[in-house]
Amino acid sequence: MTIIRGATTIENDCKEEISASVKELLDEIFSVNALKKEDVSGFLFSLTTDIHSYHPAKSARECGYDFAPLFACTEPEIDGGLKLCIRLMLFTELMENRSVKHIYQKGAKILRKDISEVYNIALDGPAGSGKSTVAKALAKDYDILYLDTGAMYRACGLKALRLGIDVKDETAVKEMLQTINLKVEYQGGKQHTILDGEDVSTAIRENAVSMVASTISAHPVVREKMVEMQREIAKGTSCVLDGRDIGSVVLPNAKYKFFITADSKVRAMRRYKELLSRGETVDFDKLHAEIIARDKQDSERAFSPLIQAKDAVLIDTSDMDIESVLKAIKAVIQSKI
Repeated sequence: MTIIRGATTIENDCKEEISASVKELLDEIFSVNALKKEDVSGFLFSLTTDIHSYHPAKSARECGYDFAPLFACTEPEIDGGLKLCIRLMLFTELMENRSVKHIYQKGAKILRKDISEVYNIALDGPAGSGKSTVAKALAKDYDILYLDTGAMYRACGLKALRLGIDVKDETAVKEMLQTINLKVEYQGGKQHTILDGEDVSTAIRENAVSMVASTISAHPVVREKMVEMQREIAKGTSCVLDGRDIGSVVLPNAKYKFFITADSKVRAMRRYKELLSRGETVDFDKLHAEIIARDKQDSERAFSPLIQAKDAVLIDTSDMDIESVLKAIKAVIQSKI
């Protein structure tokens, strides 16, 4: 069961305004979530104690939303609480594998600014810092999209490897980009990277692709193409993006920015355990050296280097578990809502 939330306010306690506001709220929820009558199993309205003239559930029934059970209750009175407010919980089985959009209208937007407007969370940091794990968890908790930007660069690197292209040769890479067919799709709540019609979500995670991805991403022509795609996705959808230059270049106006880092040996050990769990054979010292080399390459490249944006909050995860990191980030986000 999935719950879609909504809320709105009225200026005057009268039947006409209540009916109009309820219809406007329901219409938008159904529209943005592409809902049909048969998708809904029930509605639950709640209203503040200063609304007396008419019940939202009756308004919903009268404007055509009478195809599922309608319930309503009065909220307890809270000092300093929002006045003349109508809230809604819509129950559906349809959205389990899709991101839902909650709707907060009029004065009710102040209740949940984090989900009543499009916003982006930018996570930057070096390889192995845990930013991708954090990004996925944040996206799940906030019920927004997770855009794995690194996967896009890895896909470019994988194509170059398959074609035998020298990734340091910018001219050859530029020619390759003219024929690349790269798409990002969301299936079952997860991002899938589609390269030339093939789902390469697993293939791009091979260790051989990592350094190639770092090298190819240093070319301005590659980054320009990927950034254009990323900005287009983030413009109309609330999402979490992680990478090397999200807060500094891709989305400089992102509302929430963080720089996630950790000691190089800690990061190497995380990657070491990850690769072992996949059945790959890897030498820790060699892997650590590769991490350091990649840090140097990412930080010193002339175009879009790995840097901490001036307004990004630094999070060192060396001695933190995932829950501690999430708690720290959410505290910052909550303070800015």
